[in-house]
Amino acid sequence: MRGRHTQMNMFVRLRPISILAAAAMVVVISTAVTVYACQARSDLHPVILVPGSGGNQLEARLTKEYKPSSLWCRLWSQPSWSRLWFNPLVLVEPFTKCFAERMTLYYHPEIDDYRNAPGVETRAPHFGSTESLLCLDPLIKDATAYMEALVTTLHTLGYTEGDTLFGAPYDFRYGLAPQGHPSLTSTQFLHNLKTLIEHASHSNNDKPVIILTHSLGSLFALHLLNRNTPSWRNRYVKHLITLSAPWAGTVQQMLTFASGYTLGVPFVDPLVVRAEQRSSESNLWLLPNPKQFTDRVLVVAKAINMTYSAHNMSMFLRDIGYGEGVVPYERRVVPLISEGLAAPGVPVSCVFGSGVRTAERLVYGGGGFDGGPEEVVYGDGDGTVNMVSLVALEREWEWEGGQSLKMIRVPGVSHTGILKDGGALEVIVREISEINSNFSLASHYHSQLSTD
Repeated sequence: MRGRHTQMNMFVRLRPISILAAAAMVVVISTAVTVYACQARSDLHPVILVPGSGGNQLEARLTKEYKPSSLWCRLWSQPSWSRLWFNPLVLVEPFTKCFAERMTLYYHPEIDDYRNAPGVETRAPHFGSTESLLCLDPLIKDATAYMEALVTTLHTLGYTEGDTLFGAPYDFRYGLAPQGHPSLTSTQFLHNLKTLIEHASHSNNDKPVIILTHSLGSLFALHLLNRNTPSWRNRYVKHLITLSAPWAGTVQQMLTFASGYTLGVPFVDPLVVRAEQRSSESNLWLLPNPKQFTDRVLVVAKAINMTYSAHNMSMFLRDIGYGEGVVPYERRVVPLISEGLAAPGVPVSCVFGSGVRTAERLVYGGGGFDGGPEEVVYGDGDGTVNMVSLVALEREWEWEGGQSLKMIRVPGVSHTGILKDGGALEVIVREISEINSNFSLASHYHSQLSTD
């Protein structure tokens, strides 16, 4: 116990398993579910999956207002709905620029909100389904797999698509805004998510739902809970399980803004996509929060003899050449993160990796920001999110009476690895099984995994 809220810290240390053992694990669970199927289906709280940034497909179509910047962009025509993210054409340099200009958002000070590029319409397909969360491109399914392993594991527990299992894809480029500021796209997403939660509950004998989120999706889910009444939360939400949640942002985002970041996609010049990444409202939201990162030095710029912490982020944005980001950052992001991470009053379990080298300080040399950092100082985290951000709720909710919070660390598991690692999936299964009071299946899962 810390403070007045219920909290459990679990340091899960699971021995590595081979690929064959992981496959056998799925077979074992499938066999177990055959035995428990009737009981499991009648006892399950429905699960709604909310992905992280880049974790679902996006589609686009072009209208007559679209003005291609090159012949290549004209050739890559999208008059009808087709996949924009992820599309293998992004790997071909001329089309990388076309992709970037179609993904770019624009902040309009006169309306204090973000919009797509002129002539570009986008949508997140298959809302309510997990279809666009499984992989980012069905034609290269293995290379772009995202939540497929997690969904398969949920199936083995008795969850069925459209019955007890649902997905909530969204346009992850957009962020939320503080009270009094418009946020058309993301506010609509929260409305759709709320409606989906109510539908999932009503179609399952009014059982409250389990919201299972990854990364950025965790922030959206928490804001949804806090923007609705306690009576609504208590009626419709049983539990919030977050995976790799960047509660206080990441130093990685400062690298993205300064130098561009290819997300591991080969053959792509980070400078080509940097402007598009800077335009993303959600990326601006995920810059380090001063409350958690305090005054620690996060970026060093030797060429101009400057250091940057989370407290002088506006200066950082100006110095990297993104001065147009200062107004939306100060007007929308600063008030939003200043609101804090209010406790929602429903049980929360945070599952996250630890012990993975994670950038804590970026040192840029005489070449400036375009060439990338000459040195990176690493610390603890999940390879993407710093530990101070992963555990931010511990301090935020330390004195929140009645708030149930469980922090579960899975050593050696990365930010996205948590969606497919055998040990991490075991932890997720245990949490969901306990919420459903289906201890027999969770115990069977664990014992078989340990002996394989």
